[in-house]
Amino acid sequence: MPTQPKLEDVARLSGVSTATVSRVFNAPTLVREETRKRVEAAVASLGYTPHFGGRALASNRTWTVGAVIPTMENAIFARGLQAMEETLAEAGVTLLVSTSNYDCDREAAQIAALIGRGVDGLILIGESREDATYELLERRGTPYVLVWSWRADSPRPCVGFDNRAAAAAIAERVVELGHRRIAMIAGITDHNDRAAARVDGARDALTAHGLALEPPYLVEAKYSVDAGAKAARALMALDPRPTAILCGNDVLATGALMGVREAGLSVPRDVSVTGFDDIELARVVDPPLTTVHVPHRRMGAQAAEALLAQCAGAPGPVNIAMEADIIERGSLAPPPT
Repeated sequence: MPTQPKLEDVARLSGVSTATVSRVFNAPTLVREETRKRVEAAVASLGYTPHFGGRALASNRTWTVGAVIPTMENAIFARGLQAMEETLAEAGVTLLVSTSNYDCDREAAQIAALIGRGVDGLILIGESREDATYELLERRGTPYVLVWSWRADSPRPCVGFDNRAAAAAIAERVVELGHRRIAMIAGITDHNDRAAARVDGARDALTAHGLALEPPYLVEAKYSVDAGAKAARALMALDPRPTAILCGNDVLATGALMGVREAGLSVPRDVSVTGFDDIELARVVDPPLTTVHVPHRRMGAQAAEALLAQCAGAPGPVNIAMEADIIERGSLAPPPT
């Protein structure tokens, strides 16, 4: 078997102590740049891979954090995850990511598996999950932070935004432009507090103006372009058809644009469409989407910072609210006369 390079080999080649080499891995900001580069060059030359087992035993931490997200199939969570990873990496912490496919049982199993692997903490999407999962987290003393949702009265640590208020705001804007026949393509609300809150928010705004939001003008669909298109085609077949479609996210809204075109109609001349999230897709579709801008990167970075603070024993609850603003683009206009 080939001999694996050791910490002492890196120290000898770079001309520093083994303590300095360890510091480069564990606290690089405390090492002079010239020394750090010399150690990094020695690591690359030898093909050395640090072994963190001793570090974990000494500190009673594994220097890993788990994140369970619903999906990797679209860009909704990508920017937030990238910011989390960057923030954790600066602290020498590795991010482990799992996906649940919006299945609460699968998410519970992944959370249990990550806890079993000894992660120092967890980042979870939304608040809606079985009490047994929260009881496990409390029983094991595993720090966690919830992201992408926020309530002022939430008993759990959260870094996010008010989905209900944001959805109400964009629905209010649609009403201000004169729309009265308004439909919504929502995400599947079962076990998804973000999707449910967006429906509640849209309904709040419409009800305040004496307007209803009920089936068949309210449709739930999986988060995919095809599902959004299918739902939009069904809405365009209604009599009377809606003059505006609120969508639970930008992926559904992109599908809605397709569905409206397939029905022989134009956005926004005949029908307006709005999204939610403001992912890159919202800016490149034709017409560009009016949507709710979610501060994905800032939210991801602050969630990581909050979790690191919890792992370090910081006292006090975490409850950080962020603004989600409306971005107006070409998909929204007054209704046809």
